[in-house]
Amino acid sequence: MKICVVGGGLSGLVSALELAGTHQVDLFEQRPIPGGCLGSYRIGDYWIEEYYHHCFAGDTSLLGLFDKLQMTDRLEWLHGSTGYYVDGVIHPLTTLTEILRYPHLTLLEKARLGLLTLRSRRLDVAALDEITAKDFILDNLGPGIYTSFFEPLLKSKFGERRDEVSAAWLISRIAIRSDRGAGGERLGYLKGGFQHFIARLEEEATGQGASIMLDSPVKEIRREGDGWLVKGEAYDAVVSTLPPQVTADLAGLDIAPVPYQGAACMTLALDRDVTNGIYWLNMKDAAPYGAVVSHTNFAPLSWYGEHIVYLASYFAGRLPEGFEQSMLTDFCRRFSVSEKEVHWHRLAVDPYAGPVYTTGLRSRLPAYEEHGLFLAGMFSPPNYPERSMNGSVVAGQEVARRVLARYPDA
Repeated sequence: MKICVVGGGLSGLVSALELAGTHQVDLFEQRPIPGGCLGSYRIGDYWIEEYYHHCFAGDTSLLGLFDKLQMTDRLEWLHGSTGYYVDGVIHPLTTLTEILRYPHLTLLEKARLGLLTLRSRRLDVAALDEITAKDFILDNLGPGIYTSFFEPLLKSKFGERRDEVSAAWLISRIAIRSDRGAGGERLGYLKGGFQHFIARLEEEATGQGASIMLDSPVKEIRREGDGWLVKGEAYDAVVSTLPPQVTADLAGLDIAPVPYQGAACMTLALDRDVTNGIYWLNMKDAAPYGAVVSHTNFAPLSWYGEHIVYLASYFAGRLPEGFEQSMLTDFCRRFSVSEKEVHWHRLAVDPYAGPVYTTGLRSRLPAYEEHGLFLAGMFSPPNYPERSMNGSVVAGQEVARRVLARYPDA
C-alpha cells in the first residue's frame, strides 16, 4: 500500500515510522527541517530547540520510544525552578519557604492553592470541560488568587481568549506540573537536545524505507477514485497531521475546525544569568512575552558555554509590525541587559502552534478518520486537555494502527 503523510512534526514522523517497512510511505514537510514545533537551531557546536521543551515522568509512550530508538542513555532528569515577575521584582516560588514569603497572596490563599495542587490529580477533568478556568478558580479559590496568580498566566498563554479556556485544561496543567521536590519540578531533557530524538526518528523511518521530503509543502489533497492524489502522486491513504481546518482547505472537505493560536518564541544567548537562577519566570507585569524561560538554569550551562534564554509569546491573527525588536528591547530594558551583550537571537513564529482549549472542545475534537482521510496531531484526543510530546507520540502511533486496521490486506 502507498501511504502519504503530510507534516513532519512529531506525530507525522512517528506515524511514518510505524507504517514504514510493510508499506511504501512518503512524508512531505514544508519546512527545511523536520520536527515541527520540536525543530532546533544549530548554534556553533550545539543544538537548541526553537521552542522550549521538556518531558515528564508520566510520559510512558514517549519514554518507551526513547528506549526503542536506543536513546534512554541521553535522558537526564533535571529540576525546573519557578518564579513570578511582579512590579519589576523577581519572586522565586520553588521552595515552601519562597512560597510562604511571596507577598501577593495571603497565607489562606496560599493554603487554598496548595490544596488544589494536591487535589488536581484526583479531579475528573472530563467533568470540567464545560466550566471555564476563570469560573472554577473564582468559585473554588476566590478572586484574590484569580487576579494575582491565575489571570496573568491565562492571559500570557491565551491572550484575549483566556476567559474561554476550560477548567479541564487548567487542572490538567496543574496536575502534570505537580511532580515537585525541594529543587522544583522533576523534568526530563535529552543531553544534546531533542534534535537527536528527531534525527533518530528520521533515520529509523528512512531505514525502514520511508521517504521524508523536506521543503515540500502540500498545496492540495484530492480524492481520486478510491485513493488520493498528492503532489501529482497517487496514494491509497493519506495521514494529515496539519490542523483540521488546514487539512479541510487542502482537501475541500467539511472537517470541524479546532481553535488554534500562534506562538512567537525568541531564543537568545548571554554571558550571564538574568533571572536569579530561576528556570521558568512567569510575567505578571505587561510585556511582549508571558514568560522568560532560562534554559541554562535547567540544563547544564557547560553543554552550551553561554546562557540560553527563551521569551515566550502567544498570539492570534498577525504579529504587530516590529514585534521581534520590541520583544528584544523590552527584555533588555527590563532585565538591565545591553543589546551588545546578546550574542545572538532568533525568533521562531508558528501561526498554528497549538490548540486553544476552550470549553466544550472535548466533544468537538476530530476523529482519527474523517471522510476517508486519517488525521493525527496536537488536536487528537491524546493531546486533550493539554498538549505534550507524549500525546503527539500516542496520536501518531494510534493513527498508524487505524490505517493498518482499515487496510489489513494491503
